[in-house]
Amino acid sequence: MRVLVTVGSKHGATDEIGAAVRVALTDAGLEAVQVAPEQVDSLEGYDAVVVGSGVYAGRWVESARRFVDGHVDELRTRPVWIFSSGPLGEPPKPEEEPPDGKAVAERIGAREHRVFAGSLDRAKLGFGERAIVGMVKAPYGDFRSWPTISAWGAAIARDLRS
Repeated sequence: MRVLVTVGSKHGATDEIGAAVRVALTDAGLEAVQVAPEQVDSLEGYDAVVVGSGVYAGRWVESARRFVDGHVDELRTRPVWIFSSGPLGEPPKPEEEPPDGKAVAERIGAREHRVFAGSLDRAKLGFGERAIVGMVKAPYGDFRSWPTISAWGAAIARDLRS
């Protein structure tokens, strides 16, 4: 079983979530590779797909949206899981599911859409991004739960093996 993990990530934090999912899949005995969305030409050779994206102002990152748009028909023929990363704080806010994630899940028939808390590192933001963060009073910090992320990857592997 060969699984593609592809993630739209603006500053790298969501990419790290994808890497943790890939490791969980590999640890469970599956062949999993992580490839940036813009580098995937075809899904040929992949039995399943995990698509993830960072969420900014309720929207998925453009590279992840383009990946889905360019591979809708192929994605519909495979088991697909998707995740969004973006809520910040303790407890993570916003609480509602990102609209793009829900729409993508419905469009491609994803088996699940999971939302993970994100990470916000001031040093990685540009001036405009820092201004927006200040206006909405988003907290800086790493709010990702690595045990939860790894457990989700392991659950995907169990589902694929059953």
